[in-house]
This record gives sequence, C-alpha cells and structure tokens, in this order.
Amino acid sequence: MEMWLWAAAGVLAVINVLLLLKVRALRRAAREIEDGFADRLMTGTNTLIDISSSDRTMRRLADSLNVQLRRLREARHRFEQGDMELKNAVTNISHDLRTPLTAICGYLDMLEAEETTEKAERYIGIIRNRAELLTQLTEELFGYSVVLSAGSGERREAVNVGGVLEESVASFYTALKERGIVPNIRIPEKRVVRTVDRSALVRVFANLLSNAVKYSDGDLDITLSETGLVIFTNTASKLDGVQVGRLFDRFYTVGAAGKSTGLGLAVARTLTEQMNGNVSAKYESGRLSVTVALPEE
Repeated sequence: MEMWLWAAAGVLAVINVLLLLKVRALRRAAREIEDGFADRLMTGTNTLIDISSSDRTMRRLADSLNVQLRRLREARHRFEQGDMELKNAVTNISHDLRTPLTAICGYLDMLEAEETTEKAERYIGIIRNRAELLTQLTEELFGYSVVLSAGSGERREAVNVGGVLEESVASFYTALKERGIVPNIRIPEKRVVRTVDRSALVRVFANLLSNAVKYSDGDLDITLSETGLVIFTNTASKLDGVQVGRLFDRFYTVGAAGKSTGLGLAVARTLTEQMNGNVSAKYESGRLSVTVALPEE
C-alpha cells in the first residue's frame, strides 16, 4: 500500500512539473506574441509574428493576429497612397491656378488704366476683389503643400521664443488695430530659448494671430511661460465647442471665416509637430485658448 502511495505521489510530482513547464512555455509564447505585435505596429515591417511554442492554441492566436496585421498594412498603404495623391493634387491645382490668375491680374491692371464708365469701374473693382481673394486662397493651398512635403528640422537653431513672439505681434499691429484689439502680452524676464526652425515658428505665430483676429470679440491675451508654453486666449462668442474641436482639421472652416481655405491652423499644427512640439485648443465659458508647446529637447 505504501508503495502505491509513493508511486502516486511520484506521478503527481511529474504531472506538476509538466504543467509548470507548459505554463512557462505558454507565458513565453504570450510574451513573444505581445512583443512581436507591438514591434510590427511601431516599425511597420512586412514580417509577421512568429513564436517558438508548438502549442496549437497559441499558434492559432499568432496566425489570427497576422491576418489582422496584413489587413492593417493594406489599410495603412491605402491611406498613405491616398494622402500622397491628395498632397500632389493640392500642389498641382494650386500651381495650375497661379498662372491664369497672374494673367487675369495683369489684364485688370491694363483695364484700370483705360478710360471707363463709372459702372464699368465698379464691375472692375468687383473682379479685382474676387481675383485677389482667389490668389490668396491659391497661395494658401500652395504653401500648405510645400509645408507637407518639406520638414522643418534641417534649419534649426537656438531661438529666443519671446523675441519672435514680440516681432510677430508687432507685424500684426495694423490688423489688430482695425479690429480694436489691444493685445495683453506676458513674457517672462528669463529668456525662453528653444532649438527650432525660426521661419517655421514665425509662421506658426502668424497663423495663430490671424486666427485671433478672425474670431476675437475684441480682446487677446498672449502668455509665454518659462516651460515653453505659448497661450493665445480671446473671447470668441461666434464659436462653440464642436467647432473648436475641428479648428485644426485641414480645409475645415466656420461661418466666421468664409474667405479662408481652413488651412492656417492645419499648417500651424504641422509645423509645430515637425519641430517636436504640439498645439491644441480648448473652449470654456465663451473663451478660446490655443496652446503651443515647445518642449526642450
């Protein structure tokens, strides 16, 4: 009897060891699947997940994930291809429009030099206004396509953010004055220096100031912190939370900006991200706040 008990105990011990080895093998396979899946998502490589385990269930799981990875790659490829086609289309359309627009403006200059009736002059003025508006929109499209096709990391230098901000606000003096806006600017005494593309930063600030001119009810607060945060805040009763949530979507415009392509803030976001920063917007109690974060590298 005692011999049978020892035999049963031995069998149970062997079973336990085998179960422990099985669990360990399953854990290793699960880690391989987890690491492999994360690696494929991050690198976009064409290789599939492979595991060392021969367990059927774990191999079925790996095969199922590989199927989803193939579908994800196909979807990503279609997206990238469509995005590239859109960029090329924007570039080509804006380029094709520039030549006839230049000719139209030239003929308008010649026509304005001729003697015309008062009625004809009024019509010419309307045509001039529409041609200039179309030229502006075309330039925005062309500029956006250039921003998308070229990064801003090749021309980086140490830049005094406060100095660039002050220069940008000064360049908008006339536009702000016409809207009756007196900006309240707060810049710390300590210089805030970031390694960025100066021309790109100037454009970011210009686009955000242009946005403030469009939507402000007459006020504008601009704050630069020592941590590299630049916050533009103004009362904007013409906006709502849904519209603010879409401000950075390309080609999105609201009723208050009918003469815009909706690319200004999209360009600002793209340029900021190219400089390893980020830009965001929030809307609380009727006030719009746009924040540009320029972290230290």
